[in-house]
Amino acid sequence: ANWLAVESGGQGFLLGLADAGEIFPLSALKPVPHTQGWFAGVANLRGGLHGVVDLAAFLGLRAPALPESVREHARLVALNPVLGAQCALLVERLAGLRLPDQLERLEESDDSARPAFAGPVWRDSEGRVWQELNLPALARHEQFLGIAS
Repeated sequence: ANWLAVESGGQGFLLGLADAGEIFPLSALKPVPHTQGWFAGVANLRGGLHGVVDLAAFLGLRAPALPESVREHARLVALNPVLGAQCALLVERLAGLRLPDQLERLEESDDSARPAFAGPVWRDSEGRVWQELNLPALARHEQFLGIAS
């Protein structure tokens, strides 16, 4: 497995490269009324409308409004079209690629408290902890699909 490392809400996340699609700069988002606060709106990405989910807000790591201080580095990571979800994740910063030999899997104490899309937790050589996100499971997750408020 190879991962795209991203940061959101002060946390590090690993997204499987096979499940992630294209990466786009943060473009103008059109708000959608009567949706959850973490649903940032829709964006036109290469001619297709994509729903945009603010990853940090969805995970409860910060309030839904993206701080101005991180807008410059924020990116939209589209999900691979084969996942059947026409959406993109709003992340605060890209942190490069990670390979399996660069990471050590950490033992987890209680898997039952974590959502199905939360994969293993990893640590890199600098001691930084990364939470793997299973994008196919996220794309099917009931809360992720339920954008209506």
